[in-house]
Amino acid sequence: MTEQKPTRNKALPGLLVAGSLAGVGAVMAGLLSLAPPPVDDGSGPNPVSMDEPSKIQMENAGAFVLPPSVGPGGSAGLTPARPEAPPPLAAVPAVAPIPAAKTKVAKAKGKPTRIKIPKIKVNAPVGQVTVDIKGNLGAPSLAKQNLTGWYRFSPLPGENGPTVINGHVSTRKGPAVFARLSELVKGDQIYVYRGDRKIARYTVSGIEQVSKSTFPTARVYGNTSGSQLRLITCGGVFNRNAHSYKDNIIVYATLSKKKV
Repeated sequence: MTEQKPTRNKALPGLLVAGSLAGVGAVMAGLLSLAPPPVDDGSGPNPVSMDEPSKIQMENAGAFVLPPSVGPGGSAGLTPARPEAPPPLAAVPAVAPIPAAKTKVAKAKGKPTRIKIPKIKVNAPVGQVTVDIKGNLGAPSLAKQNLTGWYRFSPLPGENGPTVINGHVSTRKGPAVFARLSELVKGDQIYVYRGDRKIARYTVSGIEQVSKSTFPTARVYGNTSGSQLRLITCGGVFNRNAHSYKDNIIVYATLSKKKV
């Protein structure tokens, strides 16, 4: 799974290495630091061009303008928002972020350890992922279908900024941890547990399906004024030759409750 490289702090400032699954680069100053390209499911090499349109392309056939904001999911369907659209507004009143860890020891203890999403029966450990020398964000091990990965330079769960967690939609063994991620809708709840026993409860504010060639880097990794969560997996058409999906499913959520 690949994505765009996030930031080492809650504000995610700096340069952006944006791009598709293949790592197409573009520089954006003032928004992000080197951001990994779109997430891939990690089950094989990058996708190759093919004639069959993706689900997202078919849903938007004949559309002249993309929606101005990320949709709520559900019966509304999953479509991409305009590239410049901001993250969706909170579904419920947001709460103040958990104060940032100030020492290396505190940061180490505050790393996420588990994620639970009751609606889709996710109860999974959280490991760590980082970027390779090309700036591509790594994915959890394919040997463990129920493992998610926290981008280690994104904020700790509950702290200010967008915390990023990815996971496979499938592996060669079958459905994986985020196989049902596309079923989430605005208002659903997500719980992220930290090693220091703090708990961040997020409420989904929107969900979209986007082509990996037009991954919304700024919307996913850009600065936020509060604590937010991004869940990313694959979706759309599966290219059997390349063993990879053409799209990404992205869930946006805002901190709505915390236990400290």
